[in-house]
Amino acid sequence: MKILNLYAGIGGNRKLWGNENEITAIEWEPEIARLYSKFFPNDKVLIEDAHAYLLNYFREYDFIWASPPCPSHSRVRMNSTYSAETGEPIKTPVYPDMRLYEEIILLDYFFKGKFVVENVISFYEPLIKPYIVGSHYFWANFPLANFETKPRLHDYPIPELERRKGFDLSNEDIPLDLKRKVLHNCVEPEVGKAIFNYAFKGKQELLNNNEVVDTNTAP
Repeated sequence: MKILNLYAGIGGNRKLWGNENEITAIEWEPEIARLYSKFFPNDKVLIEDAHAYLLNYFREYDFIWASPPCPSHSRVRMNSTYSAETGEPIKTPVYPDMRLYEEIILLDYFFKGKFVVENVISFYEPLIKPYIVGSHYFWANFPLANFETKPRLHDYPIPELERRKGFDLSNEDIPLDLKRKVLHNCVEPEVGKAIFNYAFKGKQELLNNNEVVDTNTAP
């Protein structure tokens, strides 16, 4: 099976997929792409614009996972745009990046395989109804249950983030803020595995309160 992993980061969603499939990962930042290649040497990694690549090559794949940039949709940014004390603006508002919905619509209407698009829960009512998994939205063209995941880590030490996500960056000579960024942006590997299994096996397996939970109920 040919898989396309868009906005791949260091591969949190892909970590537990195994190596039985032909996986192409698209990542724009060279240093992050290098880390992905280190963790997944069997994958083909391309440093390209994921949004443009999707439009040009989506027909070549059987399964597509996309995690487009989330900051412009995030409740965190919305909540930090205005001062809680004075109500005055402290950040300049930005347009939500509508490429998120462009990709969902493209895949939903034109893609013949299975797909999932992941993003944070937005500060506005989503324009296309998603599934809710923990603190994230997921859009997919296969039934997906709304299930709970382990609580998200905020401001944890980097070693704890590494343990939680299963990526050791301790020997990487990269800035600490980049380490924290890529670890925070990782989809929980168990969630990535659960959704992948659900797409092709009709089954979900994820860690919930440190236990494996099976759920097959669509919303």
